[in-house]
Amino acid sequence: MPGETTARTRPPADLAARLGITFNDPALLARALVHGSWLHEHPDEAAGENERLEFLGDAVVNLVVSSALYDRHRGDDEGVLSARRAAVVSTAGLARLARRLELGDYLRLGEGEAQRGGRGRPAILASAFEALAGAIFVDRGWETARDWLLGHAAPELAADLPVGTLKSPKSRLQELTQREGGARPEYRLLETTGPDHSRHFRVAAVIGGEIVAEGHGSSRRAAETAAAEAALAILSAAVAGPRSDQP
Repeated sequence: MPGETTARTRPPADLAARLGITFNDPALLARALVHGSWLHEHPDEAAGENERLEFLGDAVVNLVVSSALYDRHRGDDEGVLSARRAAVVSTAGLARLARRLELGDYLRLGEGEAQRGGRGRPAILASAFEALAGAIFVDRGWETARDWLLGHAAPELAADLPVGTLKSPKSRLQELTQREGGARPEYRLLETTGPDHSRHFRVAAVIGGEIVAEGHGSSRRAAETAAAEAALAILSAAVAGPRSDQP
């Protein structure tokens, strides 16, 4: 394995010890840590990348989190529960859970991706966390996967955040523009760059036919969210107007 990746990557066995889980098939855990960029550069050194486990883990994580929130917040309607779940299972939320495990240190990334800071990229971390959940589910079953997720995500599941803070930037931007009598925000893809396994998107938030802000991300959704956040900051400042202590 090339030098940079070897120097940075910790062995899967260390992660298993940190999780407190003994895998019947350690190869499942190893596969959960293989990013597509590494497989692209080393096609003969792994059985495959982690996308299939990510697909399964996405369902496992969503079910565990949904069930926990349903039990805890008995007075919340479907919309509020969805917002609470999104705060945990969004790309940013899952990346936070992954960082708590230092999961980026265990990922097998291609040289280019590693040099671009892929070990810290929210999209890569979130996908790897889902793949890890999928591997635990396949290897040890539902109860082990559920109990581990409930324990690891306990701070997020226990947080009783006000409903207003749970809405996505795109939802808040839409509410702001409607409140101010403006048009519904639209998101325009400006540019897509990078190879298939490492795309980069640039998106504009467009309101009333005018570009208000731009956002970047490793997926179109992430770029749209970033554009909405930037537009919110600009429009909120404009609505607030100049500070009273300024001329």
